[in-house]
Amino acid sequence: MSISVLRTAEGWWVALDEHRAVRVETTATTTAELLADLPAVHAARTATDEPRTIADLPLVSPVTAPCRVVAQMTNFVSHVRDSGMDPATVPLTFFRKTSGSISGPYDEIVKPGHVRFLDYEIELGLVVGRPLPVGSRVTEANWKDHVAGLVITNDVSARDVQLPKTQFYEAKSYPTFTPVGPALVLLDADELDRLADLRLLLKVNGEIRQNSDLTDMIYTPLQALRELSRFQALAPGDLVLTGTPGGTALKAPPKAVALIASLLPPAVKWKTFFNSQQKNEKYLHDGDVLELSIRTPDGAVDLGTQQNKVRYA
Repeated sequence: MSISVLRTAEGWWVALDEHRAVRVETTATTTAELLADLPAVHAARTATDEPRTIADLPLVSPVTAPCRVVAQMTNFVSHVRDSGMDPATVPLTFFRKTSGSISGPYDEIVKPGHVRFLDYEIELGLVVGRPLPVGSRVTEANWKDHVAGLVITNDVSARDVQLPKTQFYEAKSYPTFTPVGPALVLLDADELDRLADLRLLLKVNGEIRQNSDLTDMIYTPLQALRELSRFQALAPGDLVLTGTPGGTALKAPPKAVALIASLLPPAVKWKTFFNSQQKNEKYLHDGDVLELSIRTPDGAVDLGTQQNKVRYA
C-alpha cells in the first residue's frame, strides 16, 4: 500500500488521508536518511499523536538537495512529434540539472530577467531508494528494488537559452526550475507495475496544456535505469525525471519553414525563430498559475497536486 510522505522545514510527515498527516519520529534531515529509516515512516501510520491538517503545513520539496538530478530527453511519442521528430528514431538520452533548481510544490517559479521564453514540462520523477553503482545489472526482476517512490516534477525550461546554445544544463537549472512534490509516494512492487496507468495533467490558469498517460512513453524506467547503470552511479535520494508528453509551449516549425531556416546562418536562424515565437501565447507569463497532478484513474496511486505561480524577476 502506498505511503505519501510530506516534508516541512521542521521535519517529515506521513499523510493519513488527503486532509491529515502525522509527524514521523526520525532524526533524518535528508531524503536519503529518511529512506534509511523506513521503520519510522511505517510506525507513524499507527502513531497516536494528534494529526495536523495538511493544508496548514508549509510543505517543501520531499527531495532534498544536494542530490543528482538526471532527466530523460524527448521520451513521449506526443512530445517527439511536437518537436518535429520521428519517435521510431529517437535514442535514449539524458541530461543533468542542478539540484539547486529544486523548489517546493507551492513555491513561485521565478523567471530570470534575461529569459524571454519560459516553458513548462510535467514529468514523473523516480526517487532512487537503493544504490545503483556503475556496472550494475538492471533487469525486469530487480529494477523496482532501486525505486523508492514517485514525485511530481516540473522541468521548467528557458527555451531561448536552451535552443541557440544547445545547452540543457543552463536552460533548465536556474533556481526554482524544478518544483517537486507535494508528496514522495512510496510504493510496493505491485503498485510500480501500474506505472502505465498514471495520468500526467498540467494546467495553466485552469487551461489543460498537457494530458497523457504513460502508455505514451517511449523508454520505460527499466530501460532508463539499465542505460544509466552503464555510466552514471545513482544513490538513495537521487531524482530521475522520465520525460514529458506533448503540449508544451515550444513546437517545431512546419517542415518547409524549418528547411528554409536550415540555410540561414545560426544567429539569423534563431533570431528569426524567436521573433516568430513572440506571437506564441503558450509561454509562461508573469502571474500565471500552474497546476500539476499525477494519479491513476481510480486514485489508488495519487502523487497529489502541485501548484506554482510564475513571477518575473
